[in-house]
Amino acid sequence: MRLSISHETTYHYQDQVRASIQYLRLTPHDSERQQVISWQLDLPRPVRAQVDPFGNILHVLTLDEPHDAIVIRARGQVDIDELREAEHEGQSAFPFLRCTRLTEPDEALRDFADQHCHQRRDRSALIDLMHALNQSMVYTPGATEVDTCAAQAFAGRAGVCQDHTHAFLACARSLGIPARYVSGYLYSEDSTHLASHAWAEAWLEGAWYSFDVTNQMARPERHLKLAVGLDYLDACPVRGMRRGGGHEQMHAKVVVRPTPVIAVQQQ
Repeated sequence: MRLSISHETTYHYQDQVRASIQYLRLTPHDSERQQVISWQLDLPRPVRAQVDPFGNILHVLTLDEPHDAIVIRARGQVDIDELREAEHEGQSAFPFLRCTRLTEPDEALRDFADQHCHQRRDRSALIDLMHALNQSMVYTPGATEVDTCAAQAFAGRAGVCQDHTHAFLACARSLGIPARYVSGYLYSEDSTHLASHAWAEAWLEGAWYSFDVTNQMARPERHLKLAVGLDYLDACPVRGMRRGGGHEQMHAKVVVRPTPVIAVQQQ
């Protein structure tokens, strides 16, 4: 499947911002499961790409002059291997056993993981865990904040894809299974579904397997990966800091659609 992406994020500020810095993980890279056909960032000024400690492509946008708005655009096409269920990497998975403030399991999450996985540490166990979390945490936009931790969202029995992913990571790591946060895009035929998405990957039998709690999907056949990390803060597409500006308004528009692949006839 070839997916075409158009992603525009606009920030408006009540007052002028004196200076700002934005960390952008908005560029996918090639892997066993996806091949980037074309990709472009449209930014207020040219920015050089670098690679962060998790292997993500990172752009750092620094604006030193006063401004009252920022517009960030990303667009491109990526081929997705719909049949591939796992990905192999050369980097060690063990750093993804470490919990963070957002993914620290409390007693309730540890008990939940034990209840649904028992002594099993295989893919079927984590699929059962994925389904159980989906049933226990109702998808409810606005129920949580961006800094809500896994334990809080789980106790409230509601959240969004970020909260589902953090809860899954907390449970998996409590079982001794390396797991990481994934940010990216999801193609859905439902136009009301937010195309910007988050899901989890767990390290099993020498490969990374995907677990999308929100959509109860264990095969990432419609998912385009942007970045990975220990939690949302490591992998979110846009994260920034600023001096001044007062109240901020953010508007994001994301369009993900399949694009026919035109075969070139050989002569």
